[in-house]
Amino acid sequence: MRSLTALREKIMENQLNELGMTVGHAVTGWSRPPRPQKTVLSGQYSRLEPLNIDRHAKQLHEAYSKDQENRIWVYLPYGPFDDFHSFKEWLECGCLSDDPQYYAVINLASGQAEGVATYLRIKPDAGSIEVGHINYSPALQGTPAATEAMYLMMRNAFDLGYRRYEWKCNALNGKSCRAAIRLGFQYEGTFRQMMVVKGRNRDTAWYSMLDHEWPKIKQAFAAWLSPENFDESGQQHTSLSELMREARHSVSAS
Repeated sequence: MRSLTALREKIMENQLNELGMTVGHAVTGWSRPPRPQKTVLSGQYSRLEPLNIDRHAKQLHEAYSKDQENRIWVYLPYGPFDDFHSFKEWLECGCLSDDPQYYAVINLASGQAEGVATYLRIKPDAGSIEVGHINYSPALQGTPAATEAMYLMMRNAFDLGYRRYEWKCNALNGKSCRAAIRLGFQYEGTFRQMMVVKGRNRDTAWYSMLDHEWPKIKQAFAAWLSPENFDESGQQHTSLSELMREARHSVSAS
C-alpha cells in the first residue's frame, strides 16, 4: 500500500512544473511522423489499394448496389447515388485528395473492391490520425476481410509513429459505435450538435486508440486473424470482442 502511495506521489511530482502547476507528462523519444503514403496495404484476407477510379469505380458501384434499401448511406454525409455516372462523379470530385486519403478495400475471397475507408484529419505535428468514411458493401460486412482492413490501417499508422488513432461516428449509428469497441477503441465522449448532416442534427461519438495501447491490441488482432481461430466453415472460435476485453484489461493493469 505504501509503495502504491509513493508511486502516485511520484507521478504527481513529475507532472508539476517549477511553478507548482500540474502539467502533462513529458513526451520523450517521439518525433513527428510522416504523412501516410498512398501505398498498398496487404493482408491474408484483404488488400487496401489507393482509390483508383478506372480500377475500382465499377466494382464499388456494383457492390454497393446490392444494398437495395440504401442502408449503408444513411449515416454518411453523401449518397445514395442514382446511377453509376453520379457515383463516379462523386468519386472524382471528393475522393482523390490527400486528406481524406481514400483506399479501396479488396476482399481477397472475391478479388473485388467491396468497400472504402480513409485516413483523414491527418495531423503529424500532433501525432494524430483518424480513420473514417468507412463504407462496406453487404458482401464485405461481417467478413474477416472487413476486420483485417481496419487492422492494416491501424498497424500502418502506428508503424509510422502516430500517437493517437481516432474513430468518430454519428452517435445514433449503433453499428459503428459497437464496431469501434470491438476493434479496440475506447469511448471518449459525445460532441452534441456537432454538425448538420443531410438536414438533420448529428451528435458525434468519439473513440480513440493510443500508441502505448497498440501492442496489446495488435496481439488480439493477431490471435483473431490466425487461421487456427476459424473452423472449416469459416466460423470463429474466439470472438474479437473477447480478445479485446482481455487486451484492454491487460493495458489497464500494466
